[in-house]
Amino acid sequence: MGWGLGSTDAELIEQLKRKAHEFRRDILEMTYAAGSGHPGGSLSAIDILTVLYYHTMRVDPKNPKWPDRDRFVLSKGHSCPALYAVLADLGFFPKEELKRLRKLGSIIQGHPDMIMTPGIEMSTGSLGQGLSVACGMAIAARLDKKDYRVYCMLGDGEVQEGNVWEGAMLAAHLKLDNLTAILDRNMMQIDGTTEQVMSLEPLAEKWKAFGWNVLEIDGHDMVQIISALESSKRRKGRPTIIIAKTVKGKGVSFMENELVYHGRALTEGEMAKAREELLRKEGG
Repeated sequence: MGWGLGSTDAELIEQLKRKAHEFRRDILEMTYAAGSGHPGGSLSAIDILTVLYYHTMRVDPKNPKWPDRDRFVLSKGHSCPALYAVLADLGFFPKEELKRLRKLGSIIQGHPDMIMTPGIEMSTGSLGQGLSVACGMAIAARLDKKDYRVYCMLGDGEVQEGNVWEGAMLAAHLKLDNLTAILDRNMMQIDGTTEQVMSLEPLAEKWKAFGWNVLEIDGHDMVQIISALESSKRRKGRPTIIIAKTVKGKGVSFMENELVYHGRALTEGEMAKAREELLRKEGG
């Protein structure tokens, strides 16, 4: 759903970029206020989430449990600040709640909670499980003769886990063409680069061998993200995975490709630098 974004292609792309820029600021502010969290992977994922919720998916903030809504599973649950920023902006819950990230009694905790937080489809954070849950949702849509689609975002470190590949086999076996997985391929995980910890390459070929339709894109290019998501809707007979090449910490120069920001909020000095840089980009 476009939710009122621009009608022409150029307008749409610019408005999506502006939204993603706002969300980057929200991600940093909420993790800074919490003094903890996972800003790096949230920043790498936010462009994709912006397109999903403001262009591609059917959702209704006034009716979070609308039976015909599209479903999104954030399998890499630690990147929930990105999802919270989007859901709050859409009106699933008040934006003031972002200031209470990880606080006692807050409805937005360090990992998504489907009971506490409107708009969250699945409680995640125990990595490796989201794709299998998304498979179940896609199967339910087929059994109920519903046309909603299911989207699942995976982290690339997470794809080292066996349960992901069990889900991949199941989705291909059942020809779940109403399922689209999106891999946030920022090449980094908590202990180092993915290729140092446990090499994933040749990644596209592995997914193809498992029977998936594979699309490779720049995960920060709005046009490519839109094109890939629209293409996945048209693909029949097999599930699609979009391997989105991204940058950890994207949007703040000193955070980009720096492992330390995987799971650490910014310091006071770093936050001041980040605010200045984001404000400068906003003005330019």
